[in-house]
Amino acid sequence: MSVPEKVVIGLSGGVDSAVAAMILKRQGLNVTGIFMKNWDEDDGSEYCTAQVDYEDAQRIAEVLDIELHPINFSAEYWDLVFEDFLVEYQSGRTPNPDVLCNRHIKFDIFIEYAKTLGATAVASGHYAHKRTLDEQFALYRASDKAKDQTYFLQAVPREKLEFSEFPLAQLKKKTVREMARRNQLHVYDKKDSTGICFIGERRFDDFLSRFVKKEPGSIVTTEGHEVGEHQGLAFFTIGQRSGLGIGGLRDAKELPWYVVKKDLCRNELVVSQNTGDLLASRLTASSPNWLVDTMEDFDRCEAVVRHRAKPRPCTIKVDHDDNTVAVQFDESQRAITPGQYVAFYAGERCLGGAKIETVYS
Repeated sequence: MSVPEKVVIGLSGGVDSAVAAMILKRQGLNVTGIFMKNWDEDDGSEYCTAQVDYEDAQRIAEVLDIELHPINFSAEYWDLVFEDFLVEYQSGRTPNPDVLCNRHIKFDIFIEYAKTLGATAVASGHYAHKRTLDEQFALYRASDKAKDQTYFLQAVPREKLEFSEFPLAQLKKKTVREMARRNQLHVYDKKDSTGICFIGERRFDDFLSRFVKKEPGSIVTTEGHEVGEHQGLAFFTIGQRSGLGIGGLRDAKELPWYVVKKDLCRNELVVSQNTGDLLASRLTASSPNWLVDTMEDFDRCEAVVRHRAKPRPCTIKVDHDDNTVAVQFDESQRAITPGQYVAFYAGERCLGGAKIETVYS
């Protein structure tokens, strides 16, 4: 009798990874779970739910009869994700630590550790679809478009994704929850985690101020009129409308104000009541990660500039010398934000992505 292939899955304590592990077990595979702790709670924080999640992962492993290894990657997370997170905010940009976590932790350090356990593949509860196209790996959007996570996977090197399996590719979220309920997995109705673990439910400003110095400056309109004061550009993002503290201005319309620009040289937060000031049609992005052999056939494609956004038609030009990509959208997009990522698509296929550097109206 042959020994089943060994698949190591990231078991987070949530319903998605639980059902993914169950599916793999039913396929007759040798499944081992790893619970990753990526944030150190020595600060006494009550916001990160790592302990509760670990206890849930243990119960899931017991029900599925699989081995579970708790692994602490918090030092690596700090060095490879959180330090970049801080640098980006200090530079007036808005980073995406979930993308970096996938690239550096969940599909890199995790994979290397899994290989020491004899893994022939790793798996996760991500909603994405791995296919073979012309005998080559290809990443496609999941069947459940509302849960599709290819945007967060576009920065993962191709060879890492080739080593990965996504058992939930064809499933709707409601189906996943029902499968968990029918099979006595207690997390069937557990709330999905949102945001970043190390911030949790606390106020973002309170958390960030522990690491980033507040540098007050003026809030000005696009016409240059001062309308308030901010506590630091790092605490705001393009498109933000809440928490600006602007109100009751003489001659101002009774419309919301939006952050449209951060002027680092003057330390000014530029705001507008005109949503048209949030629109831009061009951007440049750096260090692209391609999931196809060549982009020459995809100069016309679609792109998204944030998770859950609808892919929009664009023309792209890759500069191999500078390792950058220029993107021209057919129609202007709202609140394109430096520090975030642009992901490229050809229909349902994810072509890769890059970090947004500069935005042009």
